[in-house]
Amino acid sequence: MSSNLASKLRVGTKKAHTMAENVGFVKCFLKGVVEKSSYRKLVANFYYVYSAMEEEMEKHSQHPIVSKINFSQLNRKHSLEQDLSYYYGANWRDQIKLSPAGEAYVQRIREISATEPELLIAHSYTRYLGDLSGGQILKNIAVTAMNLNEGEGTAFYEFADITDEKAFKAKYRQTLDELPIDDATGDRIVEEANAAFGMNMKMFQELEGNLIKAIGMMLYNTLTRKRTRGSTELVTAE
Repeated sequence: MSSNLASKLRVGTKKAHTMAENVGFVKCFLKGVVEKSSYRKLVANFYYVYSAMEEEMEKHSQHPIVSKINFSQLNRKHSLEQDLSYYYGANWRDQIKLSPAGEAYVQRIREISATEPELLIAHSYTRYLGDLSGGQILKNIAVTAMNLNEGEGTAFYEFADITDEKAFKAKYRQTLDELPIDDATGDRIVEEANAAFGMNMKMFQELEGNLIKAIGMMLYNTLTRKRTRGSTELVTAE
């Protein structure tokens, strides 16, 4: 019996997915405008979110439904630790903190794990499948925009234990479809996935102030770095 959960999730989160991609921070990122200070705060938030998600999924390793979607190859906690060490230095643990939107996200993951663990599937789907799908594109943008050396600050996008991402995604979707769940549970998982997209959007939106300031400063520096010959006439001519 197929639950059709993969297609339900794809169709049911389409609008939320589009909205998330249209958040200013994400649009800037996709256009190659990435500012290191904002980006490393996002990496710090992701560290807390993925740590919570992976801890809670692991707690349900014997669960008849959640255990089936717990693929250790997807885990990002260790990769994010590498990136945080790169962006903040060896004592990164003392420097990072969870933002308010990140905190709400983590609390939600802990809460559903305790009350309705099947909903963790929604969070796994929203984050990991997105990471696998757009990871290499985002990695290349980050490397170019922040002038990173190959292999530095982008471990998050590397899935060392997955050799064929397309085949893995197909297997993940097939697993979703084979989960022994009823329609009502499937609907709640889709609803939770939409909520997860919303939580991600709030984390991105928190960073926009920093990014706007940085873009303004970058533009200001570009405009004022080079003196143009004869430009004084503009301000001194009677």
